[in-house]
Amino acid sequence: MSRNIDRRTIIKAAGIAGIGGLAGCTGGPSDGNGGNGNGDDGNGNGDDGNGNGDDGNGDDGNGNGDDIDANIGMVYAEAGLGDNSFNDAAQRGLLAADEDFNIEYNEVEPNDTSEFSQFQRQFAEDGSYDLITCIGFAQEDALTENSADYPDQQFMVVDTVVDSDNVANYLFRENEGSFLVGYLAAQLTQTDLSVGSGDDERSMNTDEALVGFVGGVDDTLIRTFQAGFEAGVEYADGNVESTSTYTGSFNDPSAGREAALSMYDDGADIVYHASGGTGVGVFQAADDEGRFAIGVDSDQSLTEPDFADVILASMVKLVETPVYESIQNTIEGSFQGGSTVTLGLEEEGVGVAYGDELGDEISQDIKDAVASVRQEIIDGEVEVPTEP
Repeated sequence: MSRNIDRRTIIKAAGIAGIGGLAGCTGGPSDGNGGNGNGDDGNGNGDDGNGNGDDGNGDDGNGNGDDIDANIGMVYAEAGLGDNSFNDAAQRGLLAADEDFNIEYNEVEPNDTSEFSQFQRQFAEDGSYDLITCIGFAQEDALTENSADYPDQQFMVVDTVVDSDNVANYLFRENEGSFLVGYLAAQLTQTDLSVGSGDDERSMNTDEALVGFVGGVDDTLIRTFQAGFEAGVEYADGNVESTSTYTGSFNDPSAGREAALSMYDDGADIVYHASGGTGVGVFQAADDEGRFAIGVDSDQSLTEPDFADVILASMVKLVETPVYESIQNTIEGSFQGGSTVTLGLEEEGVGVAYGDELGDEISQDIKDAVASVRQEIIDGEVEVPTEP
């Protein structure tokens, strides 16, 4: 029976505040081959993995035997779990599917891009995985080769397209969501917003009209975030300036902090990041300087609660959705290899989540203006660029 799920339900059910750091196995599929991949014996909670049997993904794995709906292999992006952003969002989709269906899964966290091919291949060679999910554009080259070498294995990939009959591709229009937070930032930088008091006070620098963008790796995909953000700023007010830079890493908070500090020192009020774990440094800089930030992928005012008092909003990118839907399609026999699904504002694949602590400080007039621009984009009245 088909199970239709509203993308907003995924956010609620999987928990944007979420899971944030279930540590996956980094040794590859051979270390447990299932049982959620968190130890050598299934769930890794003792010698028998919570009574799941010694063979992890075999007849005794999780006690499900041959009655499981699907066996899923998950290869995360380089920054790994605990980024409170992109990878953790993907895991929420996996765990939501685990709640709704009778699945087994194994998770691996490559230390660098050179390990993508190895882990994809180990899952495929095992022969027991109904679907191998590949998170992130950097897996494209490895998956192009492995999908050809294992034509009977079903794969899915997020953020890139692999032209193969056994790969389901999922893309996002990140530029559309970034346009909205750029518009929001340009509106807010011209207000006298001030929160807290004493040493904890943070406010807009009314002497400047400047906002910033910090990217991770300077890649075509991340430039779409930059392009949308800058266009949103320009659309809101041509007098507001934006500045952008890249750290070269998705897992370097120190570099993120230094990049953002430079922007705040130049007078920026708000810095938006698309840099994975590097973005924690952006939040640290905002906290140090009494300024503000905008998160990415997940509602980071919830996933990074220590910085909820600096995060005005987040550009949410529901990576949960393709992970969940590809698993659901696999279970229901409707997996479509060779297809490409693109999720933007209209499909509710991206959007704006106002900060848990600071959202109420943003005037309803500004929120209404953001909502109006969102509809203009959906209606085709505003064309959002993909290049800066």
